[in-house]
Amino acid sequence: MKKKSMGDMDGNHKILIVDDEEDLCEILQFNLESEGFSIDIAHSGEEALKKPLEEFDLILLDVMMGGISGFKTANIIRKEKKLEVPVIFLTAKGEENDVLTGFNVGGDDYISKPFSIKEVIARIKAILKRGSVQESGGEELKFGELKVNPRKKETSLEGQNLNLTRKEFEILVLLMKNMGQYIGRDEILKRIWDEDVIVTERNVDVNIARLRKKIGKYGPYIKGKSGYGYCFKNK
Repeated sequence: MKKKSMGDMDGNHKILIVDDEEDLCEILQFNLESEGFSIDIAHSGEEALKKPLEEFDLILLDVMMGGISGFKTANIIRKEKKLEVPVIFLTAKGEENDVLTGFNVGGDDYISKPFSIKEVIARIKAILKRGSVQESGGEELKFGELKVNPRKKETSLEGQNLNLTRKEFEILVLLMKNMGQYIGRDEILKRIWDEDVIVTERNVDVNIARLRKKIGKYGPYIKGKSGYGYCFKNK
């Protein structure tokens, strides 16, 4: 999966705002540019998908739009365009099922309308900071024909690259680095998700389920135990 390299946090990060509310886009653009971000705007999912998305460091994506929804747009970005650019969903919907749908299609965060501009800026900075820190290296992890390279952010199975989302990749790295040890859902949340991001232990279960499918024959090696969490067992 293609991933744009993060620069220094003081750099001019480029953000795409995708929302059909023109007034909201203008407000977000003004405030984010005041924080030093470079902003581009699309008023529909269709318009956003025509842009060079690999050039953006983050996408603010409204869910409820005419035409292609935000969820559908994110799904295309992840599965068809194979991009890992962070996505924050903006929506008036705040029910748990909608939040889970957002994370299922590869969202990194979820902000319900109405929101404060300060909250949006804080969430953006937290995700960009996390992305820059995770550029640090790490030894390649191997288990049979499953290989994970933390530094290059690459995962392969029998020589074929796997299309993992950022969260799936980070969970796999965490479990493989702690081979044979159970890690609680709350600990996984603490290590993988930012403190400012509102998620539940159910998000861990959803990502684990998808991860198991993607790593094929090694999926059953990820064990879950009630009260203990998850473990990558080597036997």
